[in-house]
Amino acid sequence: MCIAPERRKGATLMKPELPKSILFLCNQNAVRSPMARALADRHCKRRIFIESAGLIAGSLDPFSVAAMAEDNMDISDHKAQTLANIDISLFDLIIALTEESRDMARKKSPDTPVEYWATPDPSDSEGNRNQVMESYRLVRDHIEVRIADRFLFPD
Repeated sequence: MCIAPERRKGATLMKPELPKSILFLCNQNAVRSPMARALADRHCKRRIFIESAGLIAGSLDPFSVAAMAEDNMDISDHKAQTLANIDISLFDLIIALTEESRDMARKKSPDTPVEYWATPDPSDSEGNRNQVMESYRLVRDHIEVRIADRFLFPD
């Protein structure tokens, strides 16, 4: 399964100006958006404000923690939060990782730009532990590629 965005050989992409704040949004703030927040924090070296939330608060997924630990990132202290706890209109950009979160973000803050990055839910994967972990790795890597392709973070 390949979920990385397509790239054309030799293509030069102009990256838009870096927002001052980004909210990564998914359904439960338990897998995808915590991964995205940690990956974006690493790339921007904490020079911009990055947060994550879900439509509801789920429990942090241990496979998510393990996949990020493989990439030397610790998200084990993540506490899920919902849109009820955040004023999303204060963010310069919302990146929705699910259709449901995209629709809710547009409804709650119609003036805030919302980008939709379709991201599979690895918790839906089946198989043995190694197969499930591979699903989480693919999602982690997919999000990292999307972040690198979308933003030109300062060195």
